[in-house]
Amino acid sequence: MLEKLQDYIRVTLYILLVIVSFLLFQAWEKDHPKPELPVPVETKEMPSGRYIPQATDTAVSAPAAASMATAAQSGVPSLAAPPAMGKLIKVTTDVLEVTIDTRGGDIIEAKLLKYPESLGSKTPFSLLNDDAKSRYIAESGLLSKLGPDTPESQALYTSDKPSYTLNPGENDLTVRLDWQKDGVKVSKVFTFIRDSYEVKVGYEIINQSQQTWEGNLYTQLMRTDNPPPSQGGFVNLATYFGAAVSTPQKPFQKVTFKEMHQNNLNLVGQDGWAAMIQHYFITAWIPPKTATSTYYSRVTPNGLYTIGMIGPALSVAPGSKFYTESKLYTGPAIADRLEKAAPNLQLTIDFGWFWFISVAIFWMMQKIYEVVGNWGWSIVMVTIIIKLLFYQLSAKSYRSMSALKRLQPRIEALKERYGDDRQKLTQATLELYRQEKVNPMSGCLPILIQIPVFIALYWVLVESVELRQAPFILWIRDLSQHDPYYILPILMGISMFIQQRLSPPPPDPLQAKIMMAMPVVFTIMFANFPAGLMLYWFVNNTLSFMQQWYIMHKLEKESHARKAKG
Repeated sequence: MLEKLQDYIRVTLYILLVIVSFLLFQAWEKDHPKPELPVPVETKEMPSGRYIPQATDTAVSAPAAASMATAAQSGVPSLAAPPAMGKLIKVTTDVLEVTIDTRGGDIIEAKLLKYPESLGSKTPFSLLNDDAKSRYIAESGLLSKLGPDTPESQALYTSDKPSYTLNPGENDLTVRLDWQKDGVKVSKVFTFIRDSYEVKVGYEIINQSQQTWEGNLYTQLMRTDNPPPSQGGFVNLATYFGAAVSTPQKPFQKVTFKEMHQNNLNLVGQDGWAAMIQHYFITAWIPPKTATSTYYSRVTPNGLYTIGMIGPALSVAPGSKFYTESKLYTGPAIADRLEKAAPNLQLTIDFGWFWFISVAIFWMMQKIYEVVGNWGWSIVMVTIIIKLLFYQLSAKSYRSMSALKRLQPRIEALKERYGDDRQKLTQATLELYRQEKVNPMSGCLPILIQIPVFIALYWVLVESVELRQAPFILWIRDLSQHDPYYILPILMGISMFIQQRLSPPPPDPLQAKIMMAMPVVFTIMFANFPAGLMLYWFVNNTLSFMQQWYIMHKLEKESHARKAKG
């Protein structure tokens, strides 16, 4: 029976929305596997928990092996003689507060001054840190038997000042660390730029010794498998936590911590980048343009995960100098900034299956936000725009649903007339639909349209750092978190119930009970979803049943008018 088929499809589509939530759970579990025991790797750690990558750490291809061979047997620092402790240099710009360790010139702390740690907090969010439990640092160096980084130790640089600050009126800030030994002088130069999360890290090599300096530039990120604590609800579901690399052949390739346990990454490519990704934020090393790098990964015995790159061979003849530079991005995952920092870096913002819809939705939301200055009202207005775009399509569906509801008495009469003769009943019903020009399947269309938009908006709300801690009105202080009083989920459930009451009831009593339970089930299922998503769904349902009521009321008036004329 076509009307039963319609009801089955409608129930199936509602259930599909529930299944979507479970799929999100599965995606999250896939990207957040249970920790396994580390696989032993042939690396010796420094007392600080760090290590210098070895040329033998990766089974590289012939060209890469040739370039890495000059890394002067770039082995791991010996533990026989603990290295001298470095000094900590503080660097403050308008958006970053960075701590640099003169031992290796590594960035061991980066605070994002424009992003509070939590809602209402004055403490800036700490992206990089050197805490033993959550260590997450950015390292770089030059591997060479002549230094500064040798098989025995990392370089110990010196600095003119203990702190540096980007003053008002200045557009950039330079921090210079120096090292020299046996006629080789190396300056590690950090350049910070106003309103930027990019840090240029350059190396100036002056060779005044009697032999050619040969070495390789390496850049790497090290962290524990310890994601920042969730702020509750479903906000962190399905968001990726792990490493990723990019090459021209593969613009975006995830390297999960589980994969690091199973295999050491060995990938050779030109340009690209290597990154660590977490919810809302990213840190990435970007090599010099056109440089061919060997991408590698490692897991140290104490549970530090490393993703990095070793660059091509560098050579500086006696009496010569040379300069090379890489770039570090450490900050929020904002598409425009990431795209500017490196090609394909914006791909680290994962908008899911319907990314093309997500990109369009976010573009509209952003343009509206620039005018109204509130992300909540931006969601409301985007919802209205979406409803207007599909108004005619929805109207056609609601007309069909209204016609079906009007035909229910006649369909019941056909059932009584033909009894158990299903073939004749089906033929009579089809003829009735044909005469009345009714499509029994069109009532499912609004739900079909809503599903991809719902999923796309979910990813926009979950992945967009712009909506992190974004308030709406009254009690909704963070659209990316669940409604603390569950008012929006309840309103969503009520609006769903009202919309359901306007639709033709299923003829099967069991189906009718299932449909009646759906608003309650959905309210419970999605109660902890982001408030912004519940706001969209409530506004969308409200607009839908208003449109549906208007069309049904209009058709009813037209029907009475026809009867009056007849």
